[in-house]
Amino acid sequence: MTQAPEIPEATRRRHDREIVALAVPAFGALVAEPLFVMADSAIVGHLGTAQLAGLGVASALLTTAVSVFVFLAYATTAAVARRVGAGDRQGAIRQGMDGIWLALLLGVAVIAVVLPLAPRIVDLFGASTTAAPYATTYLRISSLGIPAMLMVLAATGVLRGLQDTKTPLYVAVAGFIANAALNVGLVYGAGLGIAGSAWGTVIAQCTMVAVYLTVVVRGARRHGASLRPDAAGIRASAQAGVPLLVRTLSLRAILMIATAVAARLGDADIAAHQIILSLWNLLAFALDAIAIAGQAIIGRYLGADDAEGARAACRRMVQWGIATGVVLGLLVVAARPLLLPLFTSDPAVTATALPALLVVALSQPVCGIVFVLDGVLMGAGDGPYLAGAMLVTLAVFVPAALLVPALGGGLTAVWAAMTLMMTVRMATLWWRSRSGRWLVTGATR
Repeated sequence: MTQAPEIPEATRRRHDREIVALAVPAFGALVAEPLFVMADSAIVGHLGTAQLAGLGVASALLTTAVSVFVFLAYATTAAVARRVGAGDRQGAIRQGMDGIWLALLLGVAVIAVVLPLAPRIVDLFGASTTAAPYATTYLRISSLGIPAMLMVLAATGVLRGLQDTKTPLYVAVAGFIANAALNVGLVYGAGLGIAGSAWGTVIAQCTMVAVYLTVVVRGARRHGASLRPDAAGIRASAQAGVPLLVRTLSLRAILMIATAVAARLGDADIAAHQIILSLWNLLAFALDAIAIAGQAIIGRYLGADDAEGARAACRRMVQWGIATGVVLGLLVVAARPLLLPLFTSDPAVTATALPALLVVALSQPVCGIVFVLDGVLMGAGDGPYLAGAMLVTLAVFVPAALLVPALGGGLTAVWAAMTLMMTVRMATLWWRSRSGRWLVTGATR
């Protein structure tokens, strides 16, 4: 961000209210999402080890497949928020419908691949002979819910762009409760086993998307927006999503490489890595909530042709990101004697994880800046730059990570490489934010 006068107190307070109003419900919705998998694991786990192992393989595949298409939420949020800022509510909802139609088309394409190839995909990921049949069953049935899952992403983006993060929270919580109830009833009450768990998840996801569509359709009718698919609009949504897809795939590659390197270090290291990674992801939810607020707020300011307002909001959100990162880091340091025993009683794993956890704690302020600026640039529709910056980050991270075992480093060195990765991201995002080139105003970018 270029140099600017101090933000007036009244403006700061207004930004704070907006950030809190959007970020707190967004955080709740983010936390609710992984509870689906936890509920399934808790219920299926009582069927047997093979069933739980099969669920583990299938759910990992589904989570990866859906997370690749997270751009449906991000790109839709930015595009809808711009239209809202421009005062074009009808156009905003029309833009959102294009994203939802794109999600449906992508979901159908994924089903066409997964259904016939499910056994091969499961074998490719190394499922044991006892777990593979359960993984295949769960994957095939759950894949029928992928269109609903992707449409939920796009519809969530629509509502976020409309500055509404409360409805996604309510839907996510209700979906979790419905999923848990359906799983218990179908797995044990109906005696369907792991297939019942998969059907319960599909039904819950379809119910969630029905609620979202009801909300969006009502808004469309209220503002006279068309609900029909528009080829040009769907194509534009896809084009806006491609750079964000590159960004997401690059980030997934980084996480996979880190896990692969940790696995080479030994059983204690990979076990400790999984603990640290789980905690890192949990911390990311809090920071990602601010990023989501950034997407909605920045898009709205730019759509309203208010570049200075967007710049001021960006500065305030960066301050929030740093402060939140400091608080999270201190909490991790203070709670570390309590955190690790929750995951393991093995002293070797604890000893390996402890110094790596301290590295994670120290890196949280950097993570805070990264998440916020990532959200700001997404809200500005600056996807091509984000894609390029993440590819640069990947190019720096890969040799650093691969040098860890070559130089005899341990898990702490792996997480030092992860911190280097976040620092490079911070540098690239900070440079872009200061350049002001992302401040492109108007109803469309």
